[in-house]
Amino acid sequence: MESFKIVVFIMAILISLTAIANKRKLPYPVLLVLAGLVIGFVPHLPNLALDPDIVFVIILPPLLYDAASRTSWHEFRTSIRPIAALAITLVFFTTVSVAVTAHYLIPGFEWALAFILGAVVSPPDAVAASGIIKGLGLNKQVITILEGESLVNDASALIAYRSAVAAVTTGTFVFWKAGLQFLLVAGMGILIGVLVGYVFVLAYKKIRNNPVVETSFTLLSPFISYLTAEQFHMSGVLAVVSTGLLIAWRAPEVFSFRTRMQARVVWDILVFLLQGFVFIMIGLQLPSIIADLSNYSFIEMLGYGLLISLVTITVRVIWVFAGAWWMNYMKKGRKEMVEGQNDHWKNVLVVAWTGTRGVISLAAALALPLVLDDGSAFPKRHSIIFLSFVVIFMTLVVQGLSLPLLVRLLKIKPQKDAGSEDRELQLLLATATLEFIAQEYPSNKPDKTRDLLKSNYQLLVLQLTKEIRIIKKTGEEPVEGNDQQQDALLKERLKINHFQRDLLLHLHKEGEFSDDALRKAEREMDINELKLSLGDP
Repeated sequence: MESFKIVVFIMAILISLTAIANKRKLPYPVLLVLAGLVIGFVPHLPNLALDPDIVFVIILPPLLYDAASRTSWHEFRTSIRPIAALAITLVFFTTVSVAVTAHYLIPGFEWALAFILGAVVSPPDAVAASGIIKGLGLNKQVITILEGESLVNDASALIAYRSAVAAVTTGTFVFWKAGLQFLLVAGMGILIGVLVGYVFVLAYKKIRNNPVVETSFTLLSPFISYLTAEQFHMSGVLAVVSTGLLIAWRAPEVFSFRTRMQARVVWDILVFLLQGFVFIMIGLQLPSIIADLSNYSFIEMLGYGLLISLVTITVRVIWVFAGAWWMNYMKKGRKEMVEGQNDHWKNVLVVAWTGTRGVISLAAALALPLVLDDGSAFPKRHSIIFLSFVVIFMTLVVQGLSLPLLVRLLKIKPQKDAGSEDRELQLLLATATLEFIAQEYPSNKPDKTRDLLKSNYQLLVLQLTKEIRIIKKTGEEPVEGNDQQQDALLKERLKINHFQRDLLLHLHKEGEFSDDALRKAEREMDINELKLSLGDP
């Protein structure tokens, strides 16, 4: 009961701090981690240890599924080469670099222990990455690469982690067997995720138009996918990602608009609470981690932690720039690559600097066994946990706080044709609608109705064509002369909507109409206010 009260208290802090972060335009993961640090040192507060099983089984699947469901499969497939270079090769390169540093510079770190530390701190975190880059207006491809990397790299790191832990506990390690295990675990994880995704797609097609059941199934699918893969000792992470990508790809044909609207609200709330809870819990772990270092020098271990943090950040920067140079060279030739470098180096720098570690690294460190197969204590366990925490804290705080500043200094702007793409889609829909009215509209409808619909869409086509031409010519949103008039009209309609709401509330209190009638009228007002808030007159 006492722990439940603490959890409620943490949730209250989470909601309040997130509201402050949004108002001040601060990266909320950083603010929540710092708040967790402060709360963790409050006297007489019960020790809330972060259970690795809770992270891997309860928290990780829905967060990965949500991130995958927001990722476009087409964009993911287009950027698969840089995503694979970051999520697989960079993870193993970081693991090796950290292992070499730990083995030669930190006393007592044998190779197997050093590789465990490297595997723990190598993967940037999907939760941290999405929280840091949110609202920065980054290039669409940059966001796809960062989110795609963070979805896949957990599997690479966890497979390397398990191999290293097995080497420590059993005393044996065979490189070629580890390589085959990686291919098997990753490939079968993807296959299981696809199969689970197809099963849920078939279920959604059978259910149809039942938003409550369909939304409940979306909450269930990441856990079934993860647990099914883990039951066969395959990659649950890749299974969840595959399921999320598949269902998101088929969502337009299997979900009704009511389900999409309801599910999106439910998932937004769930992910918000899980992400915030995770970041606060990361900060809360520091007191217990420091207490476990009673036999070590805190200052010395802090220095080693800063050294490992520097290695992880530096390795990523070097690898990303080298990889971008090589891909550009192979694609265009050396001369063209040098000439076009100025067009890409800003985005490359953002990708290189966005390497924040998070809950996966901490959970992996905490999941280290307490004893070996022979019953002796697992060597350097507390040191690995502390060093991992320092890397998480440094990457989250230093890179998290500096990334928005870096984006402003680089003067990175969203793609110029973003507004043009939206209007081109609207133009395509309007043009096709005109053809439908002319050729397939029922002949028994009055001519006046047909002419009115046709004239409305003809005006829309002319307006969109004009706006697209302006955007492509100037690279800026068109400014119409009647914008002020439209704004004034929208404001007055919002006032009318608010008046109607007040009247509806009065009628509700008087009890003159049934609740069903009042709810229907309220729903229509909600839809109307949503359209008005989006600028649709």
